[in-house]
Amino acid sequence: MTWPSPNFGQRRGGVRPSIIVIHYTAMHSCAAARDRLCDPSAEVSAHWLISEQGKAEALVPEAARAWHAGAGEWAGITDVNSHSIGIELANRGTHPFPEPQMAALEAVLRGIMARWDIPAHRVIGHSDMAPARKADPGPRFDWRRLARLGLSIWPDAPVTVQLDAEGQVDVAAFRALAASAGYATTVPEAVLLNAVRLRFRPWATGPLDAQDMAVIQQVARLSVDAADAQA
Repeated sequence: MTWPSPNFGQRRGGVRPSIIVIHYTAMHSCAAARDRLCDPSAEVSAHWLISEQGKAEALVPEAARAWHAGAGEWAGITDVNSHSIGIELANRGTHPFPEPQMAALEAVLRGIMARWDIPAHRVIGHSDMAPARKADPGPRFDWRRLARLGLSIWPDAPVTVQLDAEGQVDVAAFRALAASAGYATTVPEAVLLNAVRLRFRPWATGPLDAQDMAVIQQVARLSVDAADAQA
């Protein structure tokens, strides 16, 4: 079979995909994004491209290694391209994601997760694994909607916030919990905090606070519990 994009190769080490990375295209149209993702000289690609109208097109075979993630890390994995399936959503990052597009994304996610046995906590954004470089799918993306359908995770349960001996937010504890959730903690504190907030509290500002701790405690617990259940 001939695929629309020639920009792919073999997954290094013969690994199976275990992560799904959601992106936005940041281009003026879906057609322009498709052209770039299929241009050999661009050396970028994704497995799926979903238009604003809900058309989902497979550009690269899921068993192959597409070139969508770039430098970054998730759950200790640094070659995210080899371990992931990438989905591009046609969106400039400046407006909400239309209903037809979200519905199509849900269908694509269900299929990928079933085919490759990928759990909900391994569905992430580009900003999660490359927080110093990327902001997509951005603050307008509805992660809670996906979580309600079992296609991602969302921190809804009440928790007791961990504080340090002085009653302040414990930065070291925040980093440790973020690592348990999958985030790379080698990045500066501000970058890590921004990544967590962009995903779960995009309206939040200011320094690390108790609500950030409550969020990361829940996310870490959901991720660890899911990993234990899958083991």
